[in-house]
Amino acid sequence: MYSHKLLKPDGRQLTLYSRYPITSEIQATSPSNEPVQANPHLRWHPLRGEWVAYASHRQGRTFMPPPEYNPLAPTSNPEFPTELPQGKYDVAVFDNRFPSMTVTAHDPPASIVETLPSNGACEVVVFTQDPNASLGSLELDHLELLLQVWGDRTRVLGANPQIQYVLPFENKGVEVGVTLHHPHGQIYAYPFVPPVPARMLEQQRRFYQQQGRGLLEDLIQKEIADNKRIIYQDEEAIAFVPVCARYPYEVWIAPIEPVGTFYDLSAKQRQGLARALKTVTLKYDGLWNRPFPYLMAWFSAPTDGEAHREAHLHAEFYPPYRTSERLKYLAGTELAAGMFANDALPEEKAKELQALVVNIETPVRL
Repeated sequence: MYSHKLLKPDGRQLTLYSRYPITSEIQATSPSNEPVQANPHLRWHPLRGEWVAYASHRQGRTFMPPPEYNPLAPTSNPEFPTELPQGKYDVAVFDNRFPSMTVTAHDPPASIVETLPSNGACEVVVFTQDPNASLGSLELDHLELLLQVWGDRTRVLGANPQIQYVLPFENKGVEVGVTLHHPHGQIYAYPFVPPVPARMLEQQRRFYQQQGRGLLEDLIQKEIADNKRIIYQDEEAIAFVPVCARYPYEVWIAPIEPVGTFYDLSAKQRQGLARALKTVTLKYDGLWNRPFPYLMAWFSAPTDGEAHREAHLHAEFYPPYRTSERLKYLAGTELAAGMFANDALPEEKAKELQALVVNIETPVRL
């Protein structure tokens, strides 16, 4: 992996990554030269026992711009600078122009509840310069590079003592709220372990203390033995519809041998995960022969400097569809009570995905 660090005209950091050497002649660009002035803060939610971030400056952020104004799309017009500079590279990572967390946040306003500066980081990860691509259309070694990029960003961000947890994710499709068509994801780095991964880690910690092995490691072995919901499997990685899926077509991807973070992965594990990732995303698109919307999130160990033997790096895909004609949105029982009601058995949806034949070695364009 090759990388090259740059500073955008507005003061934000930009890091380029590539499978090949990157020329030092590349110049960083930005839609604006005005420095980003964000000072988000946190307020404590006493009933839920969790922090809520407030970032009013995000009201002016980009939302579904026309192609000619897409701040990610490459352009040769100097009057229309974009986030992506001209040059040969594979992946670009830069600070979000509209962050809900920043390491420079300070002096939170006083309130009737506890407040804190929203000290964290929000980065945009552009998977490729091709605006018409998707994860499923990228070459396998490009996906392996992306896994390395997520690992490098986790290492860099997690080295800051303010950061306790790093979460890479992708929102794909307008149905799940994507604001730009360009293939990209985000990385949020939190000053605390957020509620969902905190709860998952606590379950894993208890199981590890009682059983002496990982909870997800144990579940994966049971899924392999059951052999009903597996979408992809090789010696290193697995993708499956979990027996406890909360969403129709929900899929998890993980290395079979547990590791805590991206940077703990071996080269062979990255190869396996890349193949699993491409298989799943191609099968999603093949369900109805159209780009399939989803939210993908990667869960890993906290970056607090402690040993987390219970943690098992994995991705969870949450597609919004209930059927091919009706979108699946969260209902009252799910939003208010936190109990999910799934109208379809995981085994049924796994069969649909298993029946789709895809070729991960051949480029695909929908």
